[in-house]
Amino acid sequence: MQVRDNYYRITRKFKLSQQELFALNPGLEAKGLQPGDLLVVQGNSETSVAKQSEEQTQGVQKESEPLGSQTKQESLSESGDYLTYTVRTGDTVFGILNEFKISLDQLLSLNPSLTQGLKAGMVLNIRKIDSQYVKKSGDQLNVVLMLPFGFDSGESKYRSLASDFLTGAKLAIERNASQGQKLNINVVDAGNESSFKKSLDQINKENTDLIIGPFFKSGILDVLSYVESEKIPVVAPFANSEDLHDYSNLIIVETQDAVYADKIVEETKAVYNNQKIYILSDSDKTLANRVRTGLEKALKSPNITIVTTAADILSETNMMTGQPAPVIAILASNNDALGTAFGRRMIELSSEIKGMRAFSLYYNSIFESQLDALSQASLIYLMDRTVNTDGKFEKEILAAYQAKYCKTPSKYAIIGFDVVNDILSRENKNGEVFKQIEKVQTQLATKFEYVRAKRNGAYINTGYRVVRLMP
Repeated sequence: MQVRDNYYRITRKFKLSQQELFALNPGLEAKGLQPGDLLVVQGNSETSVAKQSEEQTQGVQKESEPLGSQTKQESLSESGDYLTYTVRTGDTVFGILNEFKISLDQLLSLNPSLTQGLKAGMVLNIRKIDSQYVKKSGDQLNVVLMLPFGFDSGESKYRSLASDFLTGAKLAIERNASQGQKLNINVVDAGNESSFKKSLDQINKENTDLIIGPFFKSGILDVLSYVESEKIPVVAPFANSEDLHDYSNLIIVETQDAVYADKIVEETKAVYNNQKIYILSDSDKTLANRVRTGLEKALKSPNITIVTTAADILSETNMMTGQPAPVIAILASNNDALGTAFGRRMIELSSEIKGMRAFSLYYNSIFESQLDALSQASLIYLMDRTVNTDGKFEKEILAAYQAKYCKTPSKYAIIGFDVVNDILSRENKNGEVFKQIEKVQTQLATKFEYVRAKRNGAYINTGYRVVRLMP
């Protein structure tokens, strides 16, 4: 409050009685109003906090707009051990308490200077950031691999997948060990989904630094609950859904399809010139609809049609010349047969019409086998979990796998190598597994680019590779 403030000004402004003001501020009646006091008030059925600086011209500070707007969220940052917020003009203490779900006592304990007044430009500590996980046993990293072999439960449904994953993981483990990393690996049979909880007893929470797996979301949730107090990092190779995003010790490998859809919208926008747009989808049109919605927001009145067969992608007619006009075609499905049909249709149309534009959210083998022909459609596609066999690193790993197992790695062997090699390489010299988590890395077939799903939430992979075919 300011020197000239009094009970009448404050109670009239916030539409409450003097008795209500005293009830909300114990001790106020006895000591009286003092310049610089921080008062809890109530007005329009909303609790608020009034704090007057000596520079304000009004008797009581104005209520701010909600803090949930993007511009105010941009004032959040991490500084040292704290999540911090930079106060903006118009902010109130109540707005900050409400936005960040903390109490007045918590805010004051982290920011003693706040008793002197809330001022624009102040940097407030909001809460402590979770400390980085540091391994428990000196210089040795204790890792648990949870794979669904199903020997104990008699379930063999996922055994081949788990075995292949393990071959790739072993290659990654041996590679990192040969470079001096000290590792202790414990492979746990995670059984099937119904018998999974029995496998948790095989995890020594007191001597485990990293858990890779299990494969299924239900198992991931069980593991997170089991290690909740220890905050042991857990890597989910395949599970990815929004209800997993609240766990700060979870690393989610699988890039969500929505990320691919948004990237294709961005790429299409860059070349769009009033062409007709076709989106080829399978029966599940979720991604196709996301792409269409994104394009409708990004472009001015686009003409977009979703089709389910490649033959329905048709050229337009130029109204001035009567000649066929190019269109934009987007593949929004990872169905192999549909992808092959899409590639063939793009080759057919681009051989007849110049200026065709093709995009795909996913890789298909026809994109490589018909590279020259598809370059005429300026095909741009996103590639993830597909090996670039011409790369030096890739050739080295493929040769090592061939020498060790006398065969070419399967899809799940490649994933096993990528997931394990990537996460082991992120441990720094102090044993902090998360410290280098935001470093972008590409392994055999997967690009890893982790970001927080939300503040103090899970790390999610947003990585992919963009391939552009030029005519």
